[in-house]
Amino acid sequence: MSFHISIRCNVEARNQTDVAKFFLLAITEDPRMHLVIFSLFLSMYLVTILGNLLIILAISSDSHLHTPMYFFLSNLSFTDICFSTTTIPKMLVNIQAQDQSITYSGCLSQAGFVLFFAGLENCLLAAMAYDRYVAICHPLRYTVIMNPRLCALLVLLSLPISAVNALLLVLTVLHLSFCTDLEISLFFCELAQIINLACSDTLINNILIYAAAFIFGGVPLSGIVFSYAQIVSSVLRIPSGRAGYKAFSTCGSHLTVVSLFYGTGLGVYISSAITDSSRKTAMASVMYSVVPQITNPFIYSLRNRDMKEALRKLFRRASSVL
Repeated sequence: MSFHISIRCNVEARNQTDVAKFFLLAITEDPRMHLVIFSLFLSMYLVTILGNLLIILAISSDSHLHTPMYFFLSNLSFTDICFSTTTIPKMLVNIQAQDQSITYSGCLSQAGFVLFFAGLENCLLAAMAYDRYVAICHPLRYTVIMNPRLCALLVLLSLPISAVNALLLVLTVLHLSFCTDLEISLFFCELAQIINLACSDTLINNILIYAAAFIFGGVPLSGIVFSYAQIVSSVLRIPSGRAGYKAFSTCGSHLTVVSLFYGTGLGVYISSAITDSSRKTAMASVMYSVVPQITNPFIYSLRNRDMKEALRKLFRRASSVL
């Protein structure tokens, strides 16, 4: 699926104050496919919203799930809802109206929110890995270490850090000038590709992009890898194989989500590096901007006995009220 952003301007480079709109080309040139694509993505968006809302409601309504692990999970579900809302509704509006324009400010705002929620998701996944590390490697001190104050602090710190990063990267784009025939092979505005299409010097922008990728990608991922290395080492020292399997099985859902999130992101990077097809690159971008958000609720609800029971209770309460 591919959206191409093109800026209509004169032959000479134009400052951002002269750029009124970006223009997104349709996902498909076949008018008969518009309804199919609209219905598909609308369904995916509604399932994402409903699935993650159910996770949040189930956790908030069941006192047995008021633990650090589920606290982070509820925040992850809320982040997934916001992430999907940042990209999919605009695409649906464009398909419905058959008007692929997006304003300059709208495009940068969308790119900023994508950066913010992606950074926040990275931080939450790292916090969840740390929670599993403490639970398995230091079980006797778990309630002392993972106290409510620390859990809230980890989430609250993630918010301003992610916001400052996104705001800084977006603001550095404001001084760039753009030329003609600019195209981005994604169905949403993505900051790195916008920077690559600028006519003016982008050295500072690229340095900041790589620095942000290292901090919000490399550091949390390193923390996750370190946590699971310690977990595996601790599990291997457990004499009973069954007890070790039970301890490690509590990490299964989180490991699946982490693999999906980082794996799809890596897939997009590899796809853009080895293929010249903008359509294939755009298809790959769907994998990390849509798929993780829609599958996370299923991963946690299908693999987690406590979550299944909480959802059953929630459905029973809802049916009794109706």
